[in-house]
Amino acid sequence: MFIQTEATPNPATLKFLPGRDVLVGEPRDFRTADDAAISPLASGLFSIPGVTGVFLGSDFVSVSKDETEWNHLKPAVLGVIMEHFLSGKPVLDEGGALAREVEEFFDDDDTETVEVIKELISTRVRPAVAMDGGDITFKGFKDGTVYLHMQGACSGCPSSTATLKSGIENLLRHFVPGVEAVQQV
Repeated sequence: MFIQTEATPNPATLKFLPGRDVLVGEPRDFRTADDAAISPLASGLFSIPGVTGVFLGSDFVSVSKDETEWNHLKPAVLGVIMEHFLSGKPVLDEGGALAREVEEFFDDDDTETVEVIKELISTRVRPAVAMDGGDITFKGFKDGTVYLHMQGACSGCPSSTATLKSGIENLLRHFVPGVEAVQQV
């Protein structure tokens, strides 16, 4: 099994591509070892000293670290990922794959606007940030402001503010009347 690695815009996060499906459905972001208990793969990665976050995408795993150097962590991360996929264990334990309740907020009068926002995020934004090892999800819309949640490599990335303001905000303002700003939650 050959696992490719890619740098992300976030120097504290590397993207690992095992050459197979990782997670079918919505991506999962784990920020603590306790959160990762529902995933044998994420739990294994959190057992490596220095790992601070695990993001499971459709065909990749993003791993975030503390100040530990990548040259010390990378072999251990590759070993855990390879061992997991060769073992045949599921990525998520039973029940862990159940849909999570999405807590969104917006006025009923804005339903049509929110649908357009979600469509743009789904078709134009999410594929682009997935290439960088992360994900962005819609959380809410109120008084002209779109609230988004950044996950994986996007969470804590030095360029995330630029991505939000220069990229996503400009896109949404151009295509959706009434959108004035974008904020991270």
